[in-house]
Amino acid sequence: MIDKLTDLDEKISHLEGRLSDPSLIADQKAYQKVAQEHSHFSRLQVLYDELDGVIADIADNRELLQGGDDEDEELLEMAREEIEELSVQEKKLEQDILFLLLPKDPNDERNTFLEIRAGTGGDEAALFVADLFRMYSRYAESQGWKVEIMSSSNLGIGGFKEIIALISGNSVYSKLKYESGVHRVQRVPETETQGRIHTSAVTVAILPEADEVELNINPSELKFDVYRASGPGGQSVNTTDSAVRITHLPTGLMVTCQDEKSQHKNKAKALTVLRARLLDQMEQEHHDKISEARKSQVGTGDRSERIRTYNFPQGRMTDHRINLTLYKLESIMAGKIDEILVPLITHDQEEKLKLIQ
Repeated sequence: MIDKLTDLDEKISHLEGRLSDPSLIADQKAYQKVAQEHSHFSRLQVLYDELDGVIADIADNRELLQGGDDEDEELLEMAREEIEELSVQEKKLEQDILFLLLPKDPNDERNTFLEIRAGTGGDEAALFVADLFRMYSRYAESQGWKVEIMSSSNLGIGGFKEIIALISGNSVYSKLKYESGVHRVQRVPETETQGRIHTSAVTVAILPEADEVELNINPSELKFDVYRASGPGGQSVNTTDSAVRITHLPTGLMVTCQDEKSQHKNKAKALTVLRARLLDQMEQEHHDKISEARKSQVGTGDRSERIRTYNFPQGRMTDHRINLTLYKLESIMAGKIDEILVPLITHDQEEKLKLIQ
């Protein structure tokens, strides 16, 4: 795969030319895509140049060793040590280059829908939905991302039956895509007088936002229902038919939105969520066709899979896919989840490398 780097200069020069094209600058979406591609190849160029230098240094030191007897023994020992150090650098640079050469997930740069739903466990599950949403919101804030609630079902106890949010920003999907699955929580409820640990679960789904041009939805295949919003809310939210339910008739997918006072805004949000779910369904069908490749991933698809346990009495978080255990639960729930996400991304890259080497 390293041979693919031979025309890097030509690719970078071509992309630089496009970036200076006024017609491209006028199209910000297209410009951003080319800029990201330029950044990717520029990073490859830097690594390749570093690798070139390391390989040359190793060759120089080996030539010195082959000179042999006439050289100072201390100098020869230094050359041997340097070869060892440079060999480690060489392997690391090759690995970094290979990671960058892996086929990119076309969704990695997309904004992302975060859907969290209460599962088994009653009120405790609903409360944990709110806890996880707070965790992801704080992480999003640390990344400079924007979080917009699209729909929520508030139970009035500080928890949610479900909450759906759109997270917008740089490379959101690439970092959050491994969060889909069942998240289990073990803790003592506030109402538990005997101090018994209660186990409950919630389901997290991560869906890339779909562009309108990608999914040509026939309006005749959509059924719209409007009704009065329920649950906590402002006066106009609860007294007008502002809530919207959209059903996609061919698939049976249903989306509701009632958070906005305006029926028009609720309809627009519901359509955005529906579009993402339809794209996700198409991709799930595609993944099913290449199940062998899917097995190598750490869990971007199967939402029935129990991926993680949060044990509050022990302050422990365990990700079952990569056997990662951290005794930093308070920090994790505060949104500091890079210590989970980075190992997941690395593991997935390593598994993909095995398939192509």
